[in-house]
Parts: sequence; C-alpha cells; structure tokens
Amino acid sequence: MSDSISGKVDISVIIPVGGRHAADMLALYADYKTGLEALGSSYEVIVVLDGPRPEVASDVQRLLSSGGQVSVISLTRRFEEATALVAGFQRARGRIIVTLPAYHQVAGSEIGRLVRALGTADLAIGRRWPRAGSRFEAVRRDAFHRLLASITGQRFHDLGCGARAMKRRVLEEINLYGDQHRFLPVLAGRLGFKVLEVELHQSPLDRLDGRYSSREYVRRALDICTVFFLVRFTKKPLRFFGMVGVTTFVVGAALVAWLAIDRLAFHHPLADRPALLLSSLLVVLGLQLFALGLLGELIIFTHARDIKDYQIEEVVRYVAPGPAAQRPQPALEAPSSESHPHVI
Repeated sequence: MSDSISGKVDISVIIPVGGRHAADMLALYADYKTGLEALGSSYEVIVVLDGPRPEVASDVQRLLSSGGQVSVISLTRRFEEATALVAGFQRARGRIIVTLPAYHQVAGSEIGRLVRALGTADLAIGRRWPRAGSRFEAVRRDAFHRLLASITGQRFHDLGCGARAMKRRVLEEINLYGDQHRFLPVLAGRLGFKVLEVELHQSPLDRLDGRYSSREYVRRALDICTVFFLVRFTKKPLRFFGMVGVTTFVVGAALVAWLAIDRLAFHHPLADRPALLLSSLLVVLGLQLFALGLLGELIIFTHARDIKDYQIEEVVRYVAPGPAAQRPQPALEAPSSESHPHVI
C-alpha cells in the first residue's frame, strides 16, 4: 500500500546512497517494494543522494518515469551516510523509520520481520544469517564486534548491515554525524532504548568481500575510540583523563624521586641523563591530562541541564478523587471510593 500524498504514513523507508557502489535502483526498488507491500501498511520511500551521483540519479530518474513512488533528496556534496540518514529523517512522515542500503544485503521479503520486531523493541537491526563470505571476513567481523563489546558492554554480530527498523523517537533523541550510523544500536542502547537483533536471510546478490584499505581500518579504529568516549565518559570526563593523568604523574614523580635519591645518596650526577627529562615530561603531562579532565567536568556541569541521557518508558499518575466523588450516588450505583491510575 503506497503512501498518501497528504498526512502521515505508517512507515518511512530511507535509502542513503553513499560511497559504496549502488545497485540497479529499478531492481532494488522492486525487491524492497515486495516486502513493503506485504506489510499492508502505508509507506513512503525516500532516496538520499550523498553528494553528486550521476549514475544513480539516472537510475532514479528511470524509476520515477516508470511510476515508482519515490522522493529524492540530493545533497550538495558528500557528507557521509549518517548525515544522509538525518536529511531523510527530517523529511520523513512515518511513525516507523526503516533504513535500507542502496545495494543488496538482505532479501526484500525480510523487511516485515524487522518491522514486526518493533512490537517488543524500539530498534530492530538486521543480522545476515546464514552469512556467506570468506573466512578472513568472518574473523575480521568477529574481532571487530568482540572489541566493541569489550568497550561498550553491548554484543552485536552484524553492525555493517544497513537494514534497520526503529520507532520515530529513536532518531529524535540521537544526534548522528560522520560514520556514527554504524553504531546507532550502541548509541540507542546507551540511552535506554530496547535494541533487538533480528536474523535475516542474506540476499544472494550481496557481493561485498569484506576487504578494506588500511585507511578504512584506521577510520574504523578512530570511530571505535569516539564511541568509547560517548558511551563511557560523556558526562564524566575526569574519570578517564584523571585516571590517565594521575597514573602518568605518579610514574613521573616516582622516577624523579628515584633520581633525587640516586643523586643525594649515591652522588651520581644528573647531567646527561635522559631519565631526568623523561620524568619531568611525565609529571607535566600528568598534570595537563588531569587539568583537561577537570575542564571537561566544568563544561559538563555548565551544560548539565541541556544534556538528556535517559528515556521515560511510561508515567503512571495517581489522580485523587474529586469533589464529585463525595456527592451521594444514585441508589442503583454503589459509591466509588477507589481512585484509578491513569497511564500516560
């Protein structure tokens, strides 16, 4: 069932077209449309072009000419996929947001499983299973997710899958930028949203071999560092910088003390001793790291009122009986002396 031109729709599908080579949009849209039609809900499809993509723009134009009900958003330059998702979300009308990759990852018939999983979760992410691919890719993927689990305490198996379904409030509460779309489940879990991983059949047309350049591995490592700070130390930077700073300062101070004792007790000269320079640098570095953490704490304290890192699931309000409850009731009705809770 397609979306109506006016008003809201049930499901908004956002397809960001980024760095990876996109599939034939006509075939991809037909595959996704099959799964969306099976849901029996109104929907809209939004394609976001992250920067100039002439080859994809021509496919989208052919799709529109063939009657495809698609909205297209073209960004002026490449801003990364997370920004493309945000641009699509800001124009989405659905109460449920579904993100799908611009290439074949999961079968279109599996979209319904993602959406139905929202009955017990706020965010449902796909896990391609059984997963085809090389042994190298499996080892690399498992190592990545184990490292992320050790840092964040949240265990996932396929964060590279672009098929996700979420309630609208999830994206309303999370600020995405850069490459943080990969860690959307981690950021949602940090805010208390219920995240569910759903096994989906991998598309037979998924051709990614999982091999990346060294630059890509460096970028992923930096992304993990970013998520580490966002999850663990967003509101308590002094715990990280203070711990590292104090440790560095203690090591430097101990080395300085040893050099002083060595000079006074054993009369060894301090000139031309690299240890003296190293210990001095460690002391200064430790103080600077501690000061950096303290400065971060002051900034957090100043903006604490504007930072919200929790979600309210429901509010149960007690309503006291009003004056009407004290009046005599008709003979056929027993007077009510109980107050009823109202769920908001």
